[in-house]
Amino acid sequence: MPQIAVVPGSFDPVTVGHLDVIQRAATIFDEVHVLVVHNPDKTSSLFDAAERVRLIDAALDEAGLHDGVRVESWSSGLLVDYCRQVGARVIVKGVRSSADVAYETPMAAVNRDLAGVETVFVVPEPGRSHVSSSLVRQVASLGGDVSPYVPRVVVEALAQ
Repeated sequence: MPQIAVVPGSFDPVTVGHLDVIQRAATIFDEVHVLVVHNPDKTSSLFDAAERVRLIDAALDEAGLHDGVRVESWSSGLLVDYCRQVGARVIVKGVRSSADVAYETPMAAVNRDLAGVETVFVVPEPGRSHVSSSLVRQVASLGGDVSPYVPRVVVEALAQ
């Protein structure tokens, strides 16, 4: 039976940090589902879910990371409902700091309680630990160069 993991996030936009976490998950698990989810704590988005899926697909192709990785969106229930649906027993979350761990730990416990789904925390490369989608959005909105932080396809989408 293949080991399936889900890498959820808003990915608005996908960053090199996200790709690092996806790549690490792909070396550990047989199948990785990158799942664009709606975050109720975020009030506005730069790209709609379909565009985020398209950008992630293109970024994975560009990075040569599509083998064993699929990209979908989910907005109709709990993350663990999706995990049950696809047979995933693990959620992979990238954590950049102790603040991320503190935020993610209660959700990990609830996901385990609700569905027996474990959460694995992955630490990105140190040179990418400061990269976040919100930082990219802010820099881009002020006309700054975000090319070190996002895949080429995202730079192009932001330019449009």
